[in-house]
Amino acid sequence: MYRFYKQLIFLSCLLIMLQSAVFAANGMAIDPVDCLGCHSSKISAAHFGASAHGKNGCTSCHLEGVNLLKHMTGRVKLEKVNCARCHQKEYGEQAGSVHQQRGISCTGCHSDIHTSTSWNKDKRVVLQKCTGCHPKKKQFFTSVHGKAVFAGSKDAADCSDCHGLHAIKQVQSAQTTEGRMFHSSVCIKCHANEEMMRRNHLTATAAETFLENYHGKGYRLGSPGRAAGCSDCHTAHAVLPQADPASTVNKKNVVAVCGSCHTNATPLFAQYFAHGSHSDRKNYPLLYWTFLAMTGLLVGTFAVFWVHTLLWMFRGFVENREKQAALLEDKVHHLPGANKLYYRFQKRHIFLHFTVIISFLGLALTGLPLKFSDQVWAKTLMSFYGGVHYAGLIHRGCAILTFYYFLGALLMSIDYLIIRKDIEGNILQRLFGPDSLMPNFRDLKDVIGMVRWFLFKGEKPVFERWTYWEKFDFIAVFWGMFAIGGSGLMLWFPEFFGHFLPGWVLNVATIIHSDEALLATGFIFTVHFFNTHGRPEKFPMDFVIFNGQMTKEEFIEERGDQWKRYEELGITEKFQVTKPSGILYDFFFKGFGFTAVFIGLSLVFFMLYAFFSK
Repeated sequence: MYRFYKQLIFLSCLLIMLQSAVFAANGMAIDPVDCLGCHSSKISAAHFGASAHGKNGCTSCHLEGVNLLKHMTGRVKLEKVNCARCHQKEYGEQAGSVHQQRGISCTGCHSDIHTSTSWNKDKRVVLQKCTGCHPKKKQFFTSVHGKAVFAGSKDAADCSDCHGLHAIKQVQSAQTTEGRMFHSSVCIKCHANEEMMRRNHLTATAAETFLENYHGKGYRLGSPGRAAGCSDCHTAHAVLPQADPASTVNKKNVVAVCGSCHTNATPLFAQYFAHGSHSDRKNYPLLYWTFLAMTGLLVGTFAVFWVHTLLWMFRGFVENREKQAALLEDKVHHLPGANKLYYRFQKRHIFLHFTVIISFLGLALTGLPLKFSDQVWAKTLMSFYGGVHYAGLIHRGCAILTFYYFLGALLMSIDYLIIRKDIEGNILQRLFGPDSLMPNFRDLKDVIGMVRWFLFKGEKPVFERWTYWEKFDFIAVFWGMFAIGGSGLMLWFPEFFGHFLPGWVLNVATIIHSDEALLATGFIFTVHFFNTHGRPEKFPMDFVIFNGQMTKEEFIEERGDQWKRYEELGITEKFQVTKPSGILYDFFFKGFGFTAVFIGLSLVFFMLYAFFSK
């Protein structure tokens, strides 16, 4: 009797399978129950039905099984399932991933497709999957990110947020640019999202302040090779709160972290504000007030001198019209020997000014891209130099040149005040005499006279050897060397200064160096260029600084009191030039001068674009 029932059940199954084979031959789907009649020992019908693939038939993946008779008789064997038929995007991403390169296919993570259920964006599933093969990364579980994930946060980072879900790339060596960029880019992706940060009660300025300091600027400019990225300080997986004793940014550990790059870092050095913001008055009042003071200096200086420039420009055009009218009416007084040449500058002065131009343009061309690191033109310039590191070498080379010409100016000043025997008077008399660049009461009188002339209230002042704007330029070099030079040395040798100054001094130095440099470049390329080359009576260039020569007419018109003094002393002819500068000399220096002016004005345009494009 038992044997009879067993044969009956077998015949029933065979009839069902034959029926399914007929259905399949006519394009009809095979019921999974039919397959499970033979495969139930390996596959649970209940589990498969509840899985992510439960709504599909078996032949949706096992195409060869459509011909059930051939499959049952062994004439067709089931091939390896091709997941790409349904999951084209994911399969394509995985095909180019590091997993595929190492022989890990879809089933490496999705081990049993018959029981796999949808992860429903539950990041805990990702963590458990990844750490199954990467057990050392279980330290991530105790990090701020891992704890938040297990607490149910949908914003907290899991493995896939940094490495991707399917298109997982090999993490490049920290010695490569791609590897260095990765160390920050994955962090910035979330931490730059201010809404997400506020939603999770986290600081919303971490990414912004990082991108505004030297480390972040290197990242922005695409060459972070010698600057710390986010994970260099916070680590990649064991990110912990600062208050945690095990945190890399805890007060007890931060010196060692800084020391991994700055080998001579001290506890004082480690007081540097890695995420200090000059706009955060509450937490960083010193930075706030320093920035406010520098901004006030910058705005005040430009306000005064740009108004001065505009007034001079208009009044100069009027004066040129008056001269043109006088020429047409033949009312011009013809000066005897008007075209005779006299020297104003000696060769050492010309060489020193040439040095100033080279160093200043080099500093501006390499410093401004760092200041405006978010601009496309800044990235283009940095790429031309070969990256931030090489731009820094050029910048420091030009800084050395700056210290050289500053030393030259000091030596010439000492020579003039103390050593020279052809000048009468003691040190004070020389210091405030007519040949000195030290401001005096006459300059105040000249300023008032120029303003009256601007406003058509009086005659144009007659100047001595140095005008008040030339003296301002000279004195600005000394101020600039203390402000820009001093702060620049701190930023150049931070570990040295970190032995006796707290690290936050470097934050202050960065603000001073940045804003003072902006003031210097803006002043030179707008005010100074106008005073020397752009004013109507000199446009397009005053060549005297390159050949040192000027005509008698220029001498008397521009520095009438100096000419008068020389005549009274009977030394006028001592300054007469017997031979003008050569053609090749003039060609080279005029080309150099126009190139310098073009570069300066181009940088002004880029700076203005950067300000107005934010």
